[in-house]
This record gives sequence, C-alpha cells and structure tokens, in this order.
Amino acid sequence: MRKGFRYARRLAAALTGVACFCLGANALAGETLRVGKAGREAFSFVPVDVGDQLGIFKKYGVNVDISNFAGDARLQQAMAADGIDVALASGVGMAFIVKGAPVKAIAAFAGPPLLFAFVVRADDSVKSIADLKGRSVGVSGVGSVTSWLVTQMSIQAGWGPDGVKIVGIGENGARVAAVKTKSLDGAVVDLASALNYVKSGDGRILARFGDIARDFHVHVMFATEKAIAGRPEALRGFVKGWFETIGVMRRDRAMTVRIASDIMGTDAALTGDIYDELMPMFSDVGTFQPRALATLARSFVEMKTLPAEPDMSKLYTEAFLSK
Repeated sequence: MRKGFRYARRLAAALTGVACFCLGANALAGETLRVGKAGREAFSFVPVDVGDQLGIFKKYGVNVDISNFAGDARLQQAMAADGIDVALASGVGMAFIVKGAPVKAIAAFAGPPLLFAFVVRADDSVKSIADLKGRSVGVSGVGSVTSWLVTQMSIQAGWGPDGVKIVGIGENGARVAAVKTKSLDGAVVDLASALNYVKSGDGRILARFGDIARDFHVHVMFATEKAIAGRPEALRGFVKGWFETIGVMRRDRAMTVRIASDIMGTDAALTGDIYDELMPMFSDVGTFQPRALATLARSFVEMKTLPAEPDMSKLYTEAFLSK
C-alpha cells in the first residue's frame, strides 16, 4: 500500500512538472502578431526588425511575423482580409477607417515627414520648385502621403492643389526610373532612394518636406478591430516593445545601422546618413497630437479622399500606450 502511495505521489509530481514545463514553454513562445510594413526599404519601419532581432518583443510575450507591402492600400486590404493584425503605415491611411476599414490607429510613431525627398534629374531641366508648375510628378499612389506632400508644395507655391500633375507609379525604384527616362519631371521618394539617386550622379534633391508639414503624423500604427477585441494584451506588448526598441536605437547607432543596412539593402555609410536624418522623427511615446490630427483631417479633403473633415477622435485609441 505504502509503495503504491509513493509511486502515485511520484507520478503526480512528474505530471505536475510536465504541466509546468508546458505552461512555461507556452509563455515563452508568446502570441504571434502578423505585422505588415508599407514598404521593406523604408527606415521608418526598421524598428520592428530591430526589436525582433534583439528579442525585445519576446520580452513582452509577443512573436512578430513580418510581411512587406507596396503602400497603404495593400496593407489595408490585408487587414480587411484578416491577413495581418498590425500595420505600420502612414497617417493619411486613417482615412480608410472613415470608409469602413475594420481597423483603428493605436499609436502615432513618427511626426514630420523627414523620410521623403523630391528628386529631379541632374540635367537642370528643373532648377527650382518654380519650374514644376504643370509638370508631371511621380508619387506612390493617388491619395498617398507622397501625393499629399506634392499637393501641399503646389498650394504653398501659389498654384492651388492642382498646379502639378500627380502620377501614381508605385515603388520608389519605379519612380526614380521614370524620372531617369524623362517620363516624369520629378518624384517624391524615400530618403534612401533619393540619396542613392544623387550618389549615382544622375539626380539631385530639389526639396525636403520637413518644413511643409511640421505638425503631422507621417506614420501611424494600426490594429484590426478583431485583434483589438480579442488580443489586447498582445497588442499592448507589441506597442511596449516598439517604443523600447526606439530607445535602444537612439542609444546604439552602430547596432541600428548594422541591422538597418541588411533590411534596407544599403551600405553602412548611406544607412548612417539616413539614421542621422530620420531618428529625430520618431516619437518616444506614440501619443496623438491635436495639431497633427487637424493637419491630417484637412489633408483628407485637400486630396479629395473624403468630402469633409472627419471626427478624428473616432479613428484612434490610446488604450494600448503606456501610461
């Protein structure tokens, strides 16, 4: 009887150990969030790769499955189809929510549009912004943040919103190629593409956009309504991991440049230049700013994306930000 009791006790202890091991393994494995980036090459979205490689998201019980998309529209389609849970995209993408996209903005992670530059050929066919009136300019897509920046440039030049012909042409490389072949007179591209174009000797940077929209949320983090309702702790962990990663990136330039070079396909010197120019645009906390939201609301009307300015308070939540 006593032997049977001891055996039963050892068996119970063993089973308890197995159960604890399994629970520990599951906790260590964490929840997987499918994260979409609006472009692989943009430095704006590199923090998710840095945080993943350093294991920062895992600290908060989250694994990330990263995918790359060609712009906001594709990302929004993927979220609507339940293909991803979180999207790293542009602030102007908040207009999709008004149109019925089943998502909400959960963090504003970058401010002024330091990421973008306006490039032209190096042949002096366009010497200044004044030469662009009525000319054709390439952007990622009509209704995109790059499209809005050109519209603002036209308005500030005194030509109104339609003073420049805007052509949606897709990826940065396609835009640069169209300028090279003289299909376009200029294009808005990300800084890496712009600096590479200048380095080749074929192009030059005509303008930067930091002064055009000082109060702005150039990049916003979105989550699907399904993830918000069913996986709030995973989202909270992801947001914490993201902003911890931003802090690490600020403190360790060499490490950030090393990882970003591999992700973006740029050499260390160019990546270092991009780091120096773009790290200041990142927010450390992710809160939505009233003036920036007002600029976004106005942009929806100026781009004819929406007929009237929406109630921006209905398009975002700060419930997942650290208090």
